[in-house]
Amino acid sequence: MPKKTEEVNRNHPNLKTRQMPQHLAAEKAVLSCVIVDDKAASEIFAALEPDDFFSRTHAVIYEAMRSIAFKNIPVDLVTIVQQLEEMGELGDVGGVGYLTEIAGEMPSAANFKHYVGIVKKNAKLRKIIGIGNKMIDLAYTGDPDDTVLNTAEKEIFELSGENDSGEVKDIRTATNNVLDRLEKLAADPKAMRGIPTGFAGLNRRLNGLQRSDLILIAARPGQGKTSIGMNIVQQVALNRERRTETGAVKPYVCAVFSLEMPAEQLVKRMLCSIGKVDMTHVNAGTLDAGEWKRLAEAKAKLDKSKIFIFDSAQTTPMELLSRCRRLKREHGLDLVMVDYVQLMTTGKRVESRQLEISEITRTMKIAARELDVPILLLSQMSRDIEKRTSRRPQMSDLRESGAIEQDADIIMFIYREHDMTDTSVEPDKRDKVELIIAKHRNGEPGSVDMRWMGKYISFVDIDNSSATAQMQAPPTENTGMFDGAEEISIRETSAAEILEQNADDGDDGSLGY
Repeated sequence: MPKKTEEVNRNHPNLKTRQMPQHLAAEKAVLSCVIVDDKAASEIFAALEPDDFFSRTHAVIYEAMRSIAFKNIPVDLVTIVQQLEEMGELGDVGGVGYLTEIAGEMPSAANFKHYVGIVKKNAKLRKIIGIGNKMIDLAYTGDPDDTVLNTAEKEIFELSGENDSGEVKDIRTATNNVLDRLEKLAADPKAMRGIPTGFAGLNRRLNGLQRSDLILIAARPGQGKTSIGMNIVQQVALNRERRTETGAVKPYVCAVFSLEMPAEQLVKRMLCSIGKVDMTHVNAGTLDAGEWKRLAEAKAKLDKSKIFIFDSAQTTPMELLSRCRRLKREHGLDLVMVDYVQLMTTGKRVESRQLEISEITRTMKIAARELDVPILLLSQMSRDIEKRTSRRPQMSDLRESGAIEQDADIIMFIYREHDMTDTSVEPDKRDKVELIIAKHRNGEPGSVDMRWMGKYISFVDIDNSSATAQMQAPPTENTGMFDGAEEISIRETSAAEILEQNADDGDDGSLGY
C-alpha cells in the first residue's frame, strides 16, 4: 500500500474514534424504498438481512417489513405499524412519527440498488472487524490450540462467499450447454448419470440422484422412511466407482441431519444393514462370533467412508445450509439427507405451521441449488390416508402438502399393501414394498418394487435375487463392497477386543457427530 494511502487511513476519523462503519441515511433510504416500490422491495428482501443494519431500530423495522411481505400483504405505513405493535416494538423504534418520516424519505426507489450496496458494504466491514477482533483475542492468548490461522482463513472465506449469486445468462449460452450435455450423453450413456442410489430399479427410474434436486420420501410412521434414507446414504458412501484423475477411489461425501434419532442409533442401524446382523440380537446383546465378525467388518467400512452426522433436534434450515457450506469447503459434499421435515422449525415466529413448512421447503430447495447436491428430505404423511378405503398414497396426503408438492423435484411414497406384522400373509407378500414415484420433474412417474428385510433394517431390489439371498443368508466372508475392509479373525475374546482390531485401520475420523 502506498505511504500516502497509509497516512490517509491512519487519519480517518472512524479509525481514531473506533467508530463502526455505518451509513444511517442509506439504511433509512432502503427502508423507504421498500414502502415506495413493491418490485424494489422484493429485490431488497433477497439482498439484505436484518443483521446488515447497524441501527437496531432500522433492523427491527426491516424485520417487520419482511414478515409482512412473507404473509403476502402490502408493505405500507398501516401494516408496518400493525406488525410492530404485534411484535411489541412500536414504541422502541420511535413510534408512528419515525415511521412516517421514513415513509417520506424517498420519493422514488430508482436508486435502491446503490443504497443496498452501501448498507451491505458497511455490514461486511463490521463483520471483518468482528473476525479481526476475535483473531486478535486468540493471538493474545498464545493460540494454545494452534487454530488462529485456520479459523481466520475459514471465517474470511465464508464471508467472501456470502453474497455469491447467479448470473443472467443469454439463451445462447444455455442452449450451447444443453447441446454439449447431449453430445456427451450420446457418446457415453453413463456420462450424465447421477449419484447411484444402490438400488438398480430406482437408478433406472431416476438415472441416479441428480445434483440440485430436492427429493422427498414420505411415509406414515413406522413404514421405513428413515431406513430407506439411510440405506441410500450408506450405499452412496460405500460406492467405489467414482475415481480421481489419477485413478484413485474418490468416495462420495454424505451429510445426515437427524432431528429424530441420535447418531449412535443411526450408526447401529447401518452396522446391522451392512454387516447383515439381526437387529434384535444387537439390542438383546446375544450376538454370536460370526455376527461380531460381520459387525467389525461393517465398522471398518464405515470408518473409511465420508459420512458426517449432525443429530441436533433444534436444527433450522439456515443452520443446515451454513453447516453444509462449511462441510463442502472443507471436505466436499455430494449428498444431504434430512430426517425429517416436520421436526424442523425456522426458529422464528410465524403465523401458521403451514407457512413455516413452506419457508422450510423453499429454503431446502434453495440450498440444493446453491450447494449443487441432491437433498433427500424425509416427510410424514397425514393420517387422513388411514380413513380412506384405498390407502394408496397420493400427494395430497403429505402433511402441510401445498409447499412440499411445489418445491420438491421428486416425490416418492413408501406403500405396503399388507401390514408387515400380519403373520396371516405369507412373507413374500408381507415384505413387499412399492416405492411410488408420484412426481418427477425431469422424468416420468412410476414405481419400483422392493423387499423389506426387517431384521437387517434394509430394503433390497425385489428382482435382485442375489442381493435377496445375501440378505436372507448373511455371508461369512468379506463381500468386497469396500475394498479396504480387511478380514478379521474371530477367536474366543471380548466384543471390545474384536471391534478394537479395526479401530486404527484407516480411521481418519471422517464419521462426524
